Amino acid sequence: MRIGELASRTGVSQRSLRYYEEQGLLASGRTPGGHRDFADGAVDRVIRIQELYAAGLHSSRIARVLPCMRDNDGGPSMNASPALVAELTIERDRIDRAVGDLLRSRDVLEQVITTAADGVPAGPAARADIRRSRSDSTTYGPRSPSSS
Repeated sequence: MRIGELASRTGVSQRSLRYYEEQGLLASGRTPGGHRDFADGAVDRVIRIQELYAAGLHSSRIARVLPCMRDNDGGPSMNASPALVAELTIERDRIDRAVGDLLRSRDVLEQVITTAADGVPAGPAARADIRRSRSDSTTYGPRSPSSS
């Protein structure tokens, strides 16, 4: 498939796809006219690259990890090694710390919102609307007892 179709099927810009290719994360052949030609499996590969970027890995680490993963399910391939497992464990621990930091930040913000909403002079109906809008928003983790 051509780069435009790959971009369309993955939601990733053509510029990003060319960058992935430059970094050795993605491979393509060439048509007789010199255009990039990607295999159908490139869709899974691009999705996997996007997931790894979203996890906070940089391109050089992704380049080391990708050969050790199966694109279709993300599981380990025969190339996985104890060193890779150690490297990925460090990344997972970093992500866990970042999630904890975000949850603490959200709790602080929730306390500020609660305090601000309680100080709004608009009357009980307006404060109820504020509280209702907060309870309708998506919660990404456990709420602290002080923010309930």
